[in-house]
Amino acid sequence: MSEQSVSVTELTEKTSILDVREDYEWEEGHIAGALHIPLGDLPNRLEELDPDEDLHVICRSGGRSFRATAWLNANGYTAINVDGGMGAWQDAELPMVSENSQTPVVR
Repeated sequence: MSEQSVSVTELTEKTSILDVREDYEWEEGHIAGALHIPLGDLPNRLEELDPDEDLHVICRSGGRSFRATAWLNANGYTAINVDGGMGAWQDAELPMVSENSQTPVVR
């Protein structure tokens, strides 16, 4: 089964976004309101996810989010991969916030 995916421009303020990047990546720049659970922590933190909500999963470029999307879908969640990840988000000049009081950036 191929996983469903969307472009960053299809996300809205009401979209539930799950960011599966590492802590240092999240701190440098992320989407305001996104839920942050690093990919490796996902199996132990499932209780933080709403099984009745469509989750749009994002990482830096799309690889980790694709794996997370496939895993979540196999475990009863509805997950959609965000094509191009935070790199595409930054390229589209969409708003980001940081946790380090510096200008938000995706590296």
